[in-house]
Amino acid sequence: MQRRHFLIAGGSLLALTGCATAGMGGSASSATLAADAAVAKALLPVQTPRAELLQVWTGPYEGVPPWDKVTAEKLKAAIMEGIELQRAEYAAIADNPEPPTFANTAVAMQMAGEPLSRCLALFGVMAGNIGSPDYQAVQREVAPILTQAGNEITFNEKLFQRVKAVADGAQAAGLTPEQTRLAERSRDGFIRSGAQLDAAGKAELGRINTALANAFTSFGQKVVADENAWTHIPDEAGVAGLPASDKAGAAAAARQRNLEGWAIVNTRSSVDPFLTLADDRALREKVWRKFVGRGDNGDATDTKAVIAEIVRLRAQRARLLGYANHAEWRMQDTMARTPEAAMDLMMRVWRPAVARVAEEVADMRALAGHDIEPWDYLYYAEKVRKAKYDLDQNEIKPYFELNAVKQGAFYMAGRLYGFDFVPVPAGSVPVFHPDVEVFEVKNKADGSHVGLFYSDDFNRTGKRSGAWATTYRSYSTYDGVKNVLSSNNNNFNKAQAGQPLLISLDDAETLFHEFGHALHSLSSKVTYPGLAGTPRDYVEYPSQVHEHWVLSRPILDGFMKHVETGQPMPQSLVDKIEAAATFNQGYATVSYLSSALVDMDLHTRAEPPTDIAAFERESLARYGMPKEIVMRHRLPQFNHLFTSDAYSAGYYSYLWSEVMDADTWAYFEESGDVFNPDIGRRYKDIILAEGNTTDRAEAYRRFRGRDPDVTALLKVRGFPVS
Repeated sequence: MQRRHFLIAGGSLLALTGCATAGMGGSASSATLAADAAVAKALLPVQTPRAELLQVWTGPYEGVPPWDKVTAEKLKAAIMEGIELQRAEYAAIADNPEPPTFANTAVAMQMAGEPLSRCLALFGVMAGNIGSPDYQAVQREVAPILTQAGNEITFNEKLFQRVKAVADGAQAAGLTPEQTRLAERSRDGFIRSGAQLDAAGKAELGRINTALANAFTSFGQKVVADENAWTHIPDEAGVAGLPASDKAGAAAAARQRNLEGWAIVNTRSSVDPFLTLADDRALREKVWRKFVGRGDNGDATDTKAVIAEIVRLRAQRARLLGYANHAEWRMQDTMARTPEAAMDLMMRVWRPAVARVAEEVADMRALAGHDIEPWDYLYYAEKVRKAKYDLDQNEIKPYFELNAVKQGAFYMAGRLYGFDFVPVPAGSVPVFHPDVEVFEVKNKADGSHVGLFYSDDFNRTGKRSGAWATTYRSYSTYDGVKNVLSSNNNNFNKAQAGQPLLISLDDAETLFHEFGHALHSLSSKVTYPGLAGTPRDYVEYPSQVHEHWVLSRPILDGFMKHVETGQPMPQSLVDKIEAAATFNQGYATVSYLSSALVDMDLHTRAEPPTDIAAFERESLARYGMPKEIVMRHRLPQFNHLFTSDAYSAGYYSYLWSEVMDADTWAYFEESGDVFNPDIGRRYKDIILAEGNTTDRAEAYRRFRGRDPDVTALLKVRGFPVS
């Protein structure tokens, strides 16, 4: 059986693409697992899906996604049929006359909805990675229907009573700790999603959830439309200062759009290098304004009214469910637990970061001879870096060729976790776009198969911006699914034919970050998929820590070789990079943390704002936002917050995770070997493999021997630790 697994949250079907295992969770025996699975399978009705895209995945590697068969029309039909099949399965569970047990309720719910889950795995990729108008149209149509299907499950009183009975009776039934955790989390999730409301309350919550689903889709599609814009530069003077590799990428982007000259695509991977290196100040301002103005132009793609509707609906939902605000509701199942705990950490870092910005601006103003505007910051920071540390980004970039960076990431996975990544010959498995590369993941020790890794690296019209990871199929042992299918998605501009594609150090770290998410999934060893997903403020930790290995000496020596000379990066250059490691951390911290603070401010309001532009200005002013910096994600384009509930009141999670990530890296460094095999093994077994089978704070203590120390984060960013 192949799936992404879904739990009900807020009336929506939310994919869990985390990682995994049962090691410390008190797993049931294989015989018990088989017996429970047999009971659950016998309970569910035998149904034969008609739609092609609902079928069990076939082909090599225990079955692969049938990308070659996917069309928007087929997906729509499959989703509609899949909802009906799922409805019948949940009805069988809810209406079962037998007393509720772990097998006939909890395990049966793990199995329910398999065909729909397969179909939605396909749909999520086609909507996000392809994003053509036909898929966008289907997305608009099915989003509220899927939400309504989720509401049906959450609001099914008979089903909830069975779920509650299993959880409440876990001790009497002799459930293992892992089974108890699954049962209790399921019960608590139902309650947080409104299962205990009366009929009128459920009807109102259903209305809110459906309205939110429509608003999320509208927001995301408006932002994508603005990201499909570009700045055309017809004359070479406009790209003065850019290295040859960036010029080539901009020229290729122009040709793809039937333009002469160069085009700076309206995505971060194109805009940031231009703002850092282009000499034409007026053009930097033009590119910057187009980028930060996404969703904020007063036209058909303006998102501010949609945001106001989303925060209004979220506040209504929170009150209906008995919470003071949306943040309080969202943070029930996080490590931080409360908005106050998240704010305490953010403000501890915010104050020294703002002070550091003042120092950085003074250095830049002295060099520039004029005030620093937001479109100047990266440009003059690069000049100061060159002056202070004799470090030039153009000196670094030739060492980071895209394919070499990927091979370095694979090497890291092999050294730390014993994985091999073997290229799958083109055409051997279906892909959703010709650019996608596929790798088989094997265990080095015995050559056994782990899964497949899909790599989609390049920007295209319709693809959402940024970088992200997706799991098409996750690991579980209760039903024998062990072939993990994971992917990384980036937005690099293609190089000219025959030319190497050079990326920045920041892009290389982002690639390692997203690869960390993939390693999280590939390391999974969960018994039940419902315990795969980790808390929002934990899930970024395993991805962020992997960024540190980019500049480790074995990876530099083996892979980060100069594209022309073939020589590895000299230690003298590494020393300069490390000496400058805390340089510009004021900017990096403030641009990120301002977004997290405004997110929390927005979602802790008892009465949400209606004028989003005014709220953003006033919130930033209250925190003392330096005028020279703009939020990394302004509200009108903040996909994390407004395309789903996933990161809402949760953007702080990157900082929360960074405390653990910095403390973990210090652990490796203090051992004298950043590839320490014992630490790497325990990190894989405890941090990556266990998913949510045990409390994640307790898991960190088992790994590290203590709670994480925030001073490690302050040191990494170069801030005072006292």
